[in-house]
Amino acid sequence: MTVLFIILGALMVICGASCMFTPLITFMDAGYFIVIMVAVYGVIGIVKSISEKRFGVDFAFSILSVIFGVSVLFFPKLMLLTDGLMIYFTAAWFVLQGIVSVYMALTLTKATGSKLWIFQLIFGILGVLLGCYSFFHPMLVAISIGFLIGFYFIETGFAMIFGASAKGE
Repeated sequence: MTVLFIILGALMVICGASCMFTPLITFMDAGYFIVIMVAVYGVIGIVKSISEKRFGVDFAFSILSVIFGVSVLFFPKLMLLTDGLMIYFTAAWFVLQGIVSVYMALTLTKATGSKLWIFQLIFGILGVLLGCYSFFHPMLVAISIGFLIGFYFIETGFAMIFGASAKGE
């Protein structure tokens, strides 16, 4: 399992570098990727609800997810709205990911006694700061979201590598 996390971490770092070299393409494609994920999530939720014969809130939310995903794909103005909202969702994601990285760093130090937790702590704090900055300067984020997504991938990739390396010691 350690090797798998190191490989996935390295792939995340490579994808992050790719996003940083093509920031405009990353921003333009990220909205489509998210909308497709929402639609697929909705289809999976509908299938799961039908197979389990549960037609509650999860089923209704899955139907709404499919409607939202398909609507945004077919109406370009909705995609523009989605791209705008994606800026704020990205900022919130950076803050949450940073908090999780800080928490994981603090648990790593207790579990392993390794010094690698310091790097994960630094990357986590940078993620929180980046997310907070993103909330206050959304136009700059819109221009540089490819770099932000690239940074997120690189941060997460290194966190996976350092976490796997510390557990493997």
